[in-house]
Amino acid sequence: GAFYLMTFVLGFGAMVLVGPDQIRAVDPGGNMAAPLLAEFLGGTAFLGFIGAVAFATILAVVAGLTLSGAAALSHDLWVGVHRGGKADAREQLLVARVATLVLGVIAVALGITFKGQNVAFMVGLAFAIAASGNFPALVLSIFWRKATTGGVVTAMLVGTCGTLLLIFLSPTVQVDILHRESALFPLKNPALVTMPLGFLSGILVSLLAPEPGAAQAYDAVARRASLGE
Repeated sequence: GAFYLMTFVLGFGAMVLVGPDQIRAVDPGGNMAAPLLAEFLGGTAFLGFIGAVAFATILAVVAGLTLSGAAALSHDLWVGVHRGGKADAREQLLVARVATLVLGVIAVALGITFKGQNVAFMVGLAFAIAASGNFPALVLSIFWRKATTGGVVTAMLVGTCGTLLLIFLSPTVQVDILHRESALFPLKNPALVTMPLGFLSGILVSLLAPEPGAAQAYDAVARRASLGE
């Protein structure tokens, strides 16, 4: 929390000491505010230090996201869903390597496409996708005893796919990237719409297609969580 609060100090400090015009002249998205502030305060040496820290941080984050994404695609989707849990280690490793290459290509393509956008804003879009796809499913499955597997899966699909669709239809893509005059969806971040849609779809599917054992399974999990039995 303290780290994220410091970003406001760095941002306003860069605006006051360096100046918004000079920051935008270097990068239209304002992503060079912190390095320019470092150069202003400590010269080239401090700029080099901050650049090295930023590069190491980005490398670690990208590597971690790539590994987690490849593991999810190879182990959870390929082995758990497609192969029904029956796949040897060699096959999993091959799928993980292919998934790593695919994710890398997609990431590079998206990076080139969204070049010039503010990184903090893009992180907000990533959070919107994750929150819309995961938060309704987690809340329904943890706190609502009538939630079903179909309802939870529907909430995840509607939240994730709906967020991706509305981001494509938003001014971020239609105006800033495709340079069109207007966008069909007015909000740049669709989480305000997609998160309620995830909840609504999960509740409706759970009520329209109830599972007889859902309530009993919920009670069993609640008892284990409370008593450890």
